Amino acid sequence: MSNATRTTIFAAIIAAAAPGAYAQTRTTPETHAAVTSHIIQSDEVRASKMIGSAVYDLQNRNIGKVSDLVLNKDGAVDVVVLDVGSFLGMGGKYVGIPISDIKTDHNRLTLDRTKEQLQQMAAYRLENPNTGAGSSTSPATGGQLGR
Repeated sequence: MSNATRTTIFAAIIAAAAPGAYAQTRTTPETHAAVTSHIIQSDEVRASKMIGSAVYDLQNRNIGKVSDLVLNKDGAVDVVVLDVGSFLGMGGKYVGIPISDIKTDHNRLTLDRTKEQLQQMAAYRLENPNTGAGSSTSPATGGQLGR
């Protein structure tokens, strides 16, 4: 076998092995790209617009306002907290409503309940010393979320 033949065979072996040598393997988990462009759909509501918004019953009466949104450990809205019956921040109470009960109607929030029905519901407490949720700052060691 001539040197030229050996060189050609050697070059062919190197060329065949080269793609494997340069193949990249992922050492970190794949990250999902952030949503950079999205138009709010008719069935979506921004939390910043929802908090503080009035909620109306089916007869177009103002029955309360959204005070807060409570998220579960997966980041989904678990409860919509309504302030019912207060006047200038006094005399009312908070009640918890499942997010699925709140509907959007012509850029407004509606609920198929009356103010009287909401006032009969058990009060919802926004503070919980076991989770760090409430009006004070979170504890340095974190809350008990996800336990």
